[in-house]
Amino acid sequence: MHNQLLIIEDMKKLGLSEYEVKAYLKLLEAYPVNGYALSKNSGIPRSRIYEVLDSLKNKQIVFEQIEEKNTFYYPLDPKLLINKLKNSFESILNHVDAYTKKVYEEQQIDNKLIVIKGRTQIIEFVNTLISDAKKRIAVSIWEEEIEDISKGLNNAISRGVALRGIYLGKNNPYKEIITHRRIERYLSEKSERYMTIIIDGIHVVSGIISRGKESQVTWTKDTGFVEMSEDYIAHDLMVNLYSEQLEKAERKAYEYCLDNIRKEYFGFTEKEFKKFK
Repeated sequence: MHNQLLIIEDMKKLGLSEYEVKAYLKLLEAYPVNGYALSKNSGIPRSRIYEVLDSLKNKQIVFEQIEEKNTFYYPLDPKLLINKLKNSFESILNHVDAYTKKVYEEQQIDNKLIVIKGRTQIIEFVNTLISDAKKRIAVSIWEEEIEDISKGLNNAISRGVALRGIYLGKNNPYKEIITHRRIERYLSEKSERYMTIIIDGIHVVSGIISRGKESQVTWTKDTGFVEMSEDYIAHDLMVNLYSEQLEKAERKAYEYCLDNIRKEYFGFTEKEFKKFK
C-alpha cells in the first residue's frame, strides 16, 4: 500500500490527477474493462469515472474500443507511457530553457553574494550545480556531505569532468581527491563542518554545513571570491602533498612547525592545544 501511495504522488508530479493515476493503474492490473467495472475496482465515483476516462483518452494514455453496445478501455503500454512523458517533458524543458536563458542573460548577477540556508536545500543546490559541470569540480568537503553528492560526482566524472580537492574524513571514496593529513588531529580541532565547492571556475558555494536547518552557505560567481576559494583549496593540497613526500623525521619537524604556526595564529592556549590528537 505504501508503494502505491508513493507512485500515485510521483505520477501526480507528471501532470496527472489522482483519479487519472488510479484509473490507469487499475487498468494495468486488468483490462479491457468497462467504465462501471473500473469505477468499482479503482474506487473512483461513478459520477466521475467517464470524465476521468475522457481526460486520459485525450492524453492518449487510455484507449477505448466499442463492441456492440459496450465500451471497453485499454491502458497505454507502460514503456510507451514513459517514452511519451520523456518526449513531452523534454520539449517543455527545451522551451523553458531557451526562454529563461534569453531573459537571464539580460541581467547578470555575477558579483552578488547569495545566501542559501538549510542543509537539505544546500545539498540540493550543490547537486544542481554539479549536474551542469563541464570541465572541473574542486571540493573541500567532509565525509558526511560527500555521500549526499556522490551520485552527481560519479556522473560528472563519467562524462569527463575533472575532480580535485581535499577530503576531511577517514573513508575517502575518490582517488581524485586527497585525504587531509593527520586527520584525527584535524577532526578533533574542528567543532563545525564546512564545505567549499567550485564548479568550472565559475561558481563557488562555501560555508557551514553542520547545523541542519540552520546551516548557511554563500553562493557567488564573483571572480575574486572564486579565485580566493581556488587558492585556498590549492594551498591545502600543496601542504598535504608536500607532507606526504617527506621522510619520517622531516615530516615530524614540518608538522611541528605547522602546529606552532596554527597555535600562534588562532591563539590556542597550551591546554587547548594539547587536547588535540
